[in-house]
Amino acid sequence: MPYEVPRCQVVPLPDHQTSFQIDGQERVRWHFGPQHPRPFFFPFNGPSGSTLTRMGHPGAPDHDHHRSIWFAHHVVAGETFWADQTKTRIRQKQWLAYHDAADESAMAVLLSWHAADGREVMEQELVAALRPGPDGESFLELQSTLRSTGPTLELAKTNFGILAVRVAKEISTHFGGGQLTNSEGLVGEPAIFGQAAAWMDYSGPAPVVANGKRMTASEGITYFNHPANPHHPAHWHVREDGWMGASLCMEEGITLRKETPLVLRYLLHAHAGAVNAELAGHIARRFAASPAYRVEKAKAKHRVYEINRPA
Repeated sequence: MPYEVPRCQVVPLPDHQTSFQIDGQERVRWHFGPQHPRPFFFPFNGPSGSTLTRMGHPGAPDHDHHRSIWFAHHVVAGETFWADQTKTRIRQKQWLAYHDAADESAMAVLLSWHAADGREVMEQELVAALRPGPDGESFLELQSTLRSTGPTLELAKTNFGILAVRVAKEISTHFGGGQLTNSEGLVGEPAIFGQAAAWMDYSGPAPVVANGKRMTASEGITYFNHPANPHHPAHWHVREDGWMGASLCMEEGITLRKETPLVLRYLLHAHAGAVNAELAGHIARRFAASPAYRVEKAKAKHRVYEINRPA
């Protein structure tokens, strides 16, 4: 039979980057070069092709640690893994598997969290999967398995961590024309900050060029927290300047034990238009019912690991 090119592909690139593509068009890119304090995804493109996320804060030069979509936590084992001014680092130490298919592309990598003295204090197995949605929309599912390298490890109480999202300037409320909305129907930072919710949405104007003319379309990101995550529904850290995160430890910390890894699952929906609460609720229920990914020793020839998901 003739070979059919998969619709969804993961394409390794030079300079420590990986591109996730649908129909040959990049939707999201993974950056893991040693010049960065920690890896991140950028861009995360909406249906128009414009990025829905941003590198850095539009008005605060001391927020360059805000890198689009990234993993971090304010205090791990007594040291901060949030700001750029520290010597702590998160590094990709190995890729495990790439998966191309008609309905999704996925990668599995191992990340290591290093204290300021270079010690590895935590290992993060990350599975990132991109799926196409209707009319150019896409879903980015992120599953992290956190393993302490010592007997125990403390993720301290904090608003910051562990999956962070900074939206594009135009989508933010303060710098653009966007709006924050949560699963409880609350709108805006004052009403939403610190409140529990199953999902959060940041939507606003996105620049579009069509037929040589510049126009504006409404697009956004809905961020889903899986109900199996600790402290669900998450308490959200949100800002009108364009930031949102499902706080893993806003009310209390978490102690990791070496023999019991912690699995965290999140889903980001890059969508057209303003938030659709009914659709978001449907996606949340479908996400909640979905099984987790497994990274296993491969049975296929010429592969070491493969990414599996029970039907």
